[in-house]
Amino acid sequence: MAAVTASAPAAARRAAHERADWGRIWPFLVVLGLVLVYPWVDTALHWQTIRAVIPIMLFVLLAMGLNIVVGYAGLLDLGYAAFFAIGAYTTAFLTSPASPIKFAAGSPWAFLQDFWVAMLLGVVVAALFGIVLGAPTLRLRGDYLAIVTLGFGEIVPRVVLNLEQWTHGSKGMNPIGRPHLFGCQFGLDPCTVFGQKLTLGALPWYFLLVTVGLFSVFAITRLRNSRLGRAWAAIRDDETAAVSMGINPVTTKLLAFALGASFSGFAGAIYAAYLQFIDPGQFDFSISVLVLCMVILGGTGNIFGVMLGGLLIASFDRIFAERLSGWLHQLGAVVGPLGSFSYKTGLGSPPLTVAFSLGGWLRTVDLLNARLFIFGLSLVLLMVLRPQGILPARRRRFGALDYEAAAEKAEAIEQALEESTTEPAEPTYLQTQTAEAGPPGTPARETAQAQAPPAVPGTDLK
Repeated sequence: MAAVTASAPAAARRAAHERADWGRIWPFLVVLGLVLVYPWVDTALHWQTIRAVIPIMLFVLLAMGLNIVVGYAGLLDLGYAAFFAIGAYTTAFLTSPASPIKFAAGSPWAFLQDFWVAMLLGVVVAALFGIVLGAPTLRLRGDYLAIVTLGFGEIVPRVVLNLEQWTHGSKGMNPIGRPHLFGCQFGLDPCTVFGQKLTLGALPWYFLLVTVGLFSVFAITRLRNSRLGRAWAAIRDDETAAVSMGINPVTTKLLAFALGASFSGFAGAIYAAYLQFIDPGQFDFSISVLVLCMVILGGTGNIFGVMLGGLLIASFDRIFAERLSGWLHQLGAVVGPLGSFSYKTGLGSPPLTVAFSLGGWLRTVDLLNARLFIFGLSLVLLMVLRPQGILPARRRRFGALDYEAAAEKAEAIEQALEESTTEPAEPTYLQTQTAEAGPPGTPARETAQAQAPPAVPGTDLK
């Protein structure tokens, strides 16, 4: 009976955990379904945004990688675009005809010119450079760490720009090797698949990034829930306390830099192959700031919040800024002179007349040029109204833990479990003798109590 009673709370806890897991999974499955059918929806509604969505997905991938460093480990990195460049140039060096690294057809190293191999090497090289960046910054925190990473982010594009004999400097490198699958090279139409010629357009790139994104979500989620992820959280919250508990800050921080950089190298390899051209100007400081804004806007430490932040900022930058400007211009043409008015100030001779035309102003609005202003304004409003981000991590959502309340709750649960599993105690010797002597107040009861042996502290006679 006690075993059954004890297992009931455990079964209830398992059921609660299963319900919580399902509550987190089903929104992800709905979004995944929408992502999978989006290309056909785009074609049916004539949106023509599929090629703009591919860079958006690349920036979301960058934001997920930066979230490892900033969100999980609490290390402010302002040079993240450098790893993006390293992944792109590693792929270009191995696959581009303009590269100084060339392999003969019969060389045992010729397989390195394949895009898939070059992409994996780009991930490895970016991770190694992440360790190179992390090693000298192990003792730095806060602003000092940000300054060092900013310097690293500025060094890499300058080195690429000045090594013109290998990188072609500002002229860039092109063409770059393309991904291929089933004998079909991405981006080249018509494409022959199983003997049939198909016009696939940007679909191979789209589903390649969906696959990479799913792998990234799975890997990053597992990392967050692993022992390493808990070590990152401890370092982020209080490094001194984490070290006193036996966590090695050297390996923990280096792994954060390396893994975060590897995802950036992943994105850089695909970015170079998709654009077929790279130059140092594509990896300047603004890329690092833009990706950091995505992490902050979505909610640091929450991978799905970071994905949402990246989607909002990148889609506004790539799609909505231009289209909203066009819609405002059309609205201005419709409003026309109806929104015009003038006002005489009464100052001067003759009086000064101020004229304003709403339609004319709408026709001059250009949100594409004002997008950085809009990004800055949105961040200011976010910091004032919701500093933890749109979808904050659970720790930030509920604030700091109330350890006293947690201890009281744990004690109450333990007491309830003990009460539910404890059998009724047997009566003592004194209780048995006095009960058999009769009801309270009778002479026999008083005699039995007087003849009972004295109770010894700490013992219970039965």
